Amino acid sequence: MYSIFTRKPEAAVFPAVRRHGLGALTFGPLNGGWLSGRADPHTAHRATRRPAAYDSSTPTGQAKASAAGKLAALAGEAGMTLPQLATAFVLAHPAVTAVLIGPRTQDQLDGLLAGAGTRLPDDLLDRIDEIVPPGTDLDPADNYAATPPSIEHARLRRR
Repeated sequence: MYSIFTRKPEAAVFPAVRRHGLGALTFGPLNGGWLSGRADPHTAHRATRRPAAYDSSTPTGQAKASAAGKLAALAGEAGMTLPQLATAFVLAHPAVTAVLIGPRTQDQLDGLLAGAGTRLPDDLLDRIDEIVPPGTDLDPADNYAATPPSIEHARLRRR
């Protein structure tokens, strides 16, 4: 998973990908609905599977809501929607060769494809970095697959 809100891959995965001349296929550019541009991420289809991830009363939910508001304003200044900004951001990283998107309607697909064709200028990427610093995740639980079981469980490291 890689999005403006889930940037841990920038810290270790992407440098290794680039060092070895590989490419990364990422998913989740809208962070399960938080970067969809909808006013209420609680209506995201994933909210029923992980309701705590969409609880705006938690510190994590508050951080995501605040960042999403700032990013939406930034996207508007740049003449695009938040989903377009989110998709363009993911594809701006030189290690990313493709991103899996999950539109549910033709309009969503058209909007995301417009973002995929947009090159973000460095000053805009710098402003995104000010909102969510590089290499960080606003919610570590978002990248639940980031720690392989072979590392997480000591008994598996010895096999």
